[in-house]
Amino acid sequence: MKIAVVGATGLVGSEMLKVLAARNFPVTELIPVASEKSKGKDIDFKGKKYKVVTAAEAIALKPDVALFSAGGGTSLELAPQFADAGTTVIDNSSAWRMDPTKKLVVPEVNAHVLTAADKIIANPNCSTIQMVVVLKPLHDRYNIKRVVVSTYQSVTGTGVKAVRQLEDERAGIDGEKAYPYQIDLNVIPQIDVFQDNGYTKEEMKMIQETNKIMGDDHIRVTATTVRIPVIGGHSEAINIEFEHDFDLKEVRSLLEKQSGVIVVDDPAHLKYPMPKDAHGRDEVFVGRIRRDESQENTLNLWVVADNLRKGAATNAVQIAEYLLENNLVSKGELV
Repeated sequence: MKIAVVGATGLVGSEMLKVLAARNFPVTELIPVASEKSKGKDIDFKGKKYKVVTAAEAIALKPDVALFSAGGGTSLELAPQFADAGTTVIDNSSAWRMDPTKKLVVPEVNAHVLTAADKIIANPNCSTIQMVVVLKPLHDRYNIKRVVVSTYQSVTGTGVKAVRQLEDERAGIDGEKAYPYQIDLNVIPQIDVFQDNGYTKEEMKMIQETNKIMGDDHIRVTATTVRIPVIGGHSEAINIEFEHDFDLKEVRSLLEKQSGVIVVDDPAHLKYPMPKDAHGRDEVFVGRIRRDESQENTLNLWVVADNLRKGAATNAVQIAEYLLENNLVSKGELV
């Protein structure tokens, strides 16, 4: 397949290339796309070098699939142009997520909604992805009423500038800032801009996207999203209230059987998920599985995933894999 990666020089774009290679996606021709200033730059992929091209050049090459990670404004402008050329776009920005005409997909949860007619497919927010993968089997069994989630999110979710700020602060260097405050030895209870209701945009993404992906507006969600000085991945403390009571053994069994989930839950031996262990992995890790003893039918979980992998690049590639496996897109032409 002819695959374009739009934003190939960025953190997520680079990770998309790694995931395509690691999962042996059938790339016959790679088209790395970036801004005009990066044109001509060499990108390494599976032992071969490819030249970065502009979006206009990429559109003319008519790729089968374009993986986008270049920001919302770029996506709003360019995704329709790729789609008009016959390319299926899988977009990692927030541009199309809540568009009622576009599908918002986590393959383990709702890939079945995809059709060959979907030319622009939205990749959800990183923190939402890892949460709904875990919620899905539990909702199917016990019917979720309410979710309270607090996140502990890696600086990699902000980008290269934030990683540099953390590294500079640890080295005692007064460099460029991605955040309004020091991030090393600190936590910042703000991710994205504040909305009129006092929540941040990131928090509202988790609320709205969860309902859309799960296909159930009756699930009530509230979120607090926090940036922490970590590089490996995002962590979440999730409190889930169900309509029906549950058995903890069955909960563990449901999670162990869920595609893409690894249960790490052995308090007696201090075994639980941590960002450093999720780093570079494609799975979602779940632990600290316990009953909320303050009210009925309520469960506590600790969920960790690499936000650049399952939270972004891997999920996008898995969508492409699903399209290919189900003959919704094929080499050279859309079905």
